Amino acid sequence: MGIDEGADMRTNEEVVREAYRLAEGAVLDGNGFRDLFTEDGTFNDMPNALTFRGDQIPQALTGFAGVFPDVHRELLEVHALGDVVAVELRIQGTHLGAFPTPAGEIPPTGNRIDVPTADLWYLRDGKIERFDCYNAANVLLAQIGATPDFRSAIAAATAA
Repeated sequence: MGIDEGADMRTNEEVVREAYRLAEGAVLDGNGFRDLFTEDGTFNDMPNALTFRGDQIPQALTGFAGVFPDVHRELLEVHALGDVVAVELRIQGTHLGAFPTPAGEIPPTGNRIDVPTADLWYLRDGKIERFDCYNAANVLLAQIGATPDFRSAIAAATAA
């Protein structure tokens, strides 16, 4: 192995920590974030059943930062277990952009979010093959004032 080859060898934990750094609102480097993934790597937003691939990966970051431009991820626990890195964190930020929903956009509220999250990162040869983000979407929605419409759900179920 030549000197240049070994100089960029990062541990899996270092790769994941770099991904978080690049996703910070103050840094926001979507292309740099994408470059940490394998060619066929995926970013899976588990609570919303969304999968991002290729050029969609940086778009997912910039879309979220458009709603929460000061987004910060407070890493609470980081555990590297071979090719898997498990992270407990809190996603924090201020709701300053329109939040898209199937029913339309929720205008900015200025509310702070502090969302409990667990991320699982699967790496292959120093690159991210799969990133599964399990964020408490219900907590995020409640924090920006979007509580569930239980009445409509009950009425729809009763009518069925």
